[in-house]
Amino acid sequence: MGKQEPAPLFPIEIIAMRTCERVVMRQRWRDLLFLHWPVDPEMLRRRLPPGLDLDLFGGAAYIGLVPFTMEGVRPRWLPPVKGLSAFHETNVRTYVHRDGREPGVWFFSLDAANRLAVRIARRLFHLPYYDARMFLEREGFPPSVGSSAVLYGGVRRWPGFADASYQIRAEAVGPVEPARAGTLEHFLVERYLLYAEHRGRLFQGRVRHAPYPLQPARVHAIDERLVAAAGVRRPSTGPMAHYAAGVDVDVLALRRLRRD
Repeated sequence: MGKQEPAPLFPIEIIAMRTCERVVMRQRWRDLLFLHWPVDPEMLRRRLPPGLDLDLFGGAAYIGLVPFTMEGVRPRWLPPVKGLSAFHETNVRTYVHRDGREPGVWFFSLDAANRLAVRIARRLFHLPYYDARMFLEREGFPPSVGSSAVLYGGVRRWPGFADASYQIRAEAVGPVEPARAGTLEHFLVERYLLYAEHRGRLFQGRVRHAPYPLQPARVHAIDERLVAAAGVRRPSTGPMAHYAAGVDVDVLALRRLRRD
């Protein structure tokens, strides 16, 4: 698969970094489906803010579509709140770094099925969240028990985009095995940093969680327009697909980055 560029950020490195950073939120991410396509690097590179460079693997850039559901979303100092602490989410993303350091995620869009959470995330985390109607349904047993499929779907409501919607049916088909460092799978899923821009200023956020309990996945059906709504053309071929039953997540405070 080639060598990734630059080196990944390993979980042990994250634990050691900036112990003064404080946890501001706790979340549980469940039923994650990672879909990825290789795309033209220049198409993505020109859409990044100053200060970020496109992260490549073997010279290739990737666009990702990741639907999942969240539970127990709450500030660190409060219990879960009914109507706000559990909702579905789907993001369109690519991968970036800063001068060969601090590899992370750049989000083109994040759809969430909670109007209040969307407005809070836009204001506090400067991320391009959109309100959407969404569903996630499981067929049969959970993938960890037996063969089953998961149905993901949604349509964007605010701010409006024509036909920004998706329907996906996928199934975990292999054993649970965390991604090995140096592989394409590790490059795509094991990301502990995110970047955001607000009024010309660049921000960085961190999350902490155990490595994903990753499984290969088979996509039975996909009809999605979220990637196109983000202004990105993806191949018409099927995506590389992985599933993870879930992880428990600490979200650290967003911090502003200085531009050299």
